[in-house]
Amino acid sequence: MIDHSLLNPTLTDAELEAGCKLALAYDVASVCILPYYLGRCAELLKGSTVKASTTIGFPHGGHASAIKLAEAKQALDDGGEELDVVVNISKVRSGDWGYALADLQPIVLLAHAHERKVKVIFENCYLNDEQKIRLCEICGEIGADWVKTSTGYGTGGATDDDLRLMRKHSPPHVQVKAAGGVRTLDRLLEVRALGVTRAGATRTAEMLDEGRRRLGLPPITP
Repeated sequence: MIDHSLLNPTLTDAELEAGCKLALAYDVASVCILPYYLGRCAELLKGSTVKASTTIGFPHGGHASAIKLAEAKQALDDGGEELDVVVNISKVRSGDWGYALADLQPIVLLAHAHERKVKVIFENCYLNDEQKIRLCEICGEIGADWVKTSTGYGTGGATDDDLRLMRKHSPPHVQVKAAGGVRTLDRLLEVRALGVTRAGATRTAEMLDEGRRRLGLPPITP
């Protein structure tokens, strides 16, 4: 259930490469990587169950809608299997729900036409509950695959209250992803118990090593 996050803007090519290899060794759900490196990531993950993913409109969501859609097209061309799309936070806070829907729907339609999946990032730390609920409803209407708490680069991450709210107000076909602050195995298990099916993490090895220790399994060497 882990999306291994390689989105730190200071990562070097060598660190991105090592991160992909680590994700393969630990057999995580996906690698979420900086867009420019997605093609190489998809090449490294080819033939495995680990999916290549990247971000759209990251990290503030304020790109023009046409640019977001162009980013999505490029990501699909580069082998992206899952797209993590940031909402336009300003428009959401303005209550311009028509814009928010029109910003997201073409990306979901495009991805689904290519049998790829979309996670919609809310950046909850800047939103009130009414705005989060309306976004859950919109994501249900447009058929998004996941709603996601945050980019990991805002002022807050995944809280229990937000995860409960998102699960409650999203239809069953929309899954919930926790991102921001999932740094230990215990926290991973806590968010899973709240209905989360994916969690973004950078401390993937530490969490899964702890899991293997608890199960009495030998360590993994990437």
